[in-house]
Amino acid sequence: MRNTEKLRSSASYPTVLLVCMIALGLLPVAAQKKVAASSLFSPEKGKFNILLDGKSVGHEDFEIAASGGGWMAHGTTSMKPPQGAPSTVSGTLTLQPDGVPMTYEWSSQAEKSNSAHVLFANGVAKMTLQLQGSRPFEQDLSFSSPLIVVLDNNLYHQYAVLARLYDWSKRGTQSFPVLIPQELTPGTITVDSVGSISAEGKSYEGLKVVTNDLEIALYLDSNHRLVRMEVPAAKVSVVRE
Repeated sequence: MRNTEKLRSSASYPTVLLVCMIALGLLPVAAQKKVAASSLFSPEKGKFNILLDGKSVGHEDFEIAASGGGWMAHGTTSMKPPQGAPSTVSGTLTLQPDGVPMTYEWSSQAEKSNSAHVLFANGVAKMTLQLQGSRPFEQDLSFSSPLIVVLDNNLYHQYAVLARLYDWSKRGTQSFPVLIPQELTPGTITVDSVGSISAEGKSYEGLKVVTNDLEIALYLDSNHRLVRMEVPAAKVSVVRE
């Protein structure tokens, strides 16, 4: 459902102006740093090793960085499955400091090259999909909140973004509307803190992510950075190098 709000007084104008300036990258550098400092996010970059049944089948290079007064999360994954052709997928998500998405772009190269652009506004994702050999396809998807989590196929750094969106001061079970752009699929996920969990002799802060068909364990360090994730039903592990 669309989440729309009317501006009832001039007191709303500064907030609206700030959001517009962030989106357009028009804030002065000093103001951008101030907005970024108050954000949920912090800069990081790294690499994940993707394991299927204990064997490496791919890697993802990613970076989360301040950009234009907001944030950008970018990742590129190269996959070489035991069966099937190698593939590469890239995704770039831009976010407001509070985690509300502004734009998302993905592209994939396998037997065919496909791509899409998503524009988020007021709880609506406006998608333009370009499949090789086909005309562009457009679709609008509506959500109950503008705080939409993007969790795309084989782009695991987006779970690092999710870990930042989780309200650690409240903890408990929290629900988020979610979009899987490569599948044009909207839905809902729940995230819950499970306290301390261990892997390979080390202790981590744990989050349990539950989708319609999967349960995912996130292993986070003391700064809530994603170090490892496990998808037991799929026999998939993603480990930070």
